[in-house]
This record gives sequence, structure tokens and C-alpha cells, in this order.
Amino acid sequence: MHTFSKEERLCSRTLIQGLFANGSSFFVYPLAIHYQIAEPGTLPKPAQVTFAVSKKRFKRAVDRNLLKRRLKEAYRLNKVKFYEGLNQSNKQVVFLVSYSAKDIQPYHRLQSKVEQLLDKLLVEINQKSA
Repeated sequence: MHTFSKEERLCSRTLIQGLFANGSSFFVYPLAIHYQIAEPGTLPKPAQVTFAVSKKRFKRAVDRNLLKRRLKEAYRLNKVKFYEGLNQSNKQVVFLVSYSAKDIQPYHRLQSKVEQLLDKLLVEINQKSA
């Protein structure tokens, strides 16, 4: 269950463009999220996610990759509770998490922020469906 498989990664260019065109967003510093509720049964898993780090803020690919690895690991460890919430409400979601701080945050801070982000996303999804 604590894996991050290919089916959970958001790779579809059309879905990503749809996020920015039709999706909603919110902010939990230092993370911003763009999300869109998908039709039930259209995705292989309850959620598909991708992570983005600005090339403008972090010129070196080493730094961008470090941040993306930290975000993926934090998501991987916190997604079980998130998936349970999605399955209970019978929802599927696609979302993009972007890192917006100007410095590299330590992993323990990112992990707590990812947990807050996923909890807030569940609340937002349940509010939209009600």
C-alpha cells in the first residue's frame, strides 16, 4: 500500500491542462495545489498526482529533483488515509502539487505540510459534492 505506482502518477497532458482550465486551487504554504474531481471509474486509482518545482526559483536540477523526491515520499507515506477518505465518498481526483518557497525546506516540515494539504483536499472535495 505504501507504494507510488505508475497508475498513481498524473502524466496525461490533457488532464493537466484541464486542471488549470477547469480545476480549483488552494494554498498551504509552501505548497499550492490545483485539483479537479474526476468522474468515478475513469481513473485506475482513487487519485492521480504530479509534483512541480519552479525552474525560475531553483536553477539547478539537483535542487528541483531533491524537492520533488521529498514531496513524493511525503505523499507516499500519507496517502493511505487520503485514499480511505476518497473511497468512502466514492470520489476520484487528479491534482498537481507545486512547491512555492524560495528556499529548500527540511523533509519533516514538508511531510507535515503534505499531510495538512491532503486533509484540506478531502474537506474541499466533500464540500463540493454536498
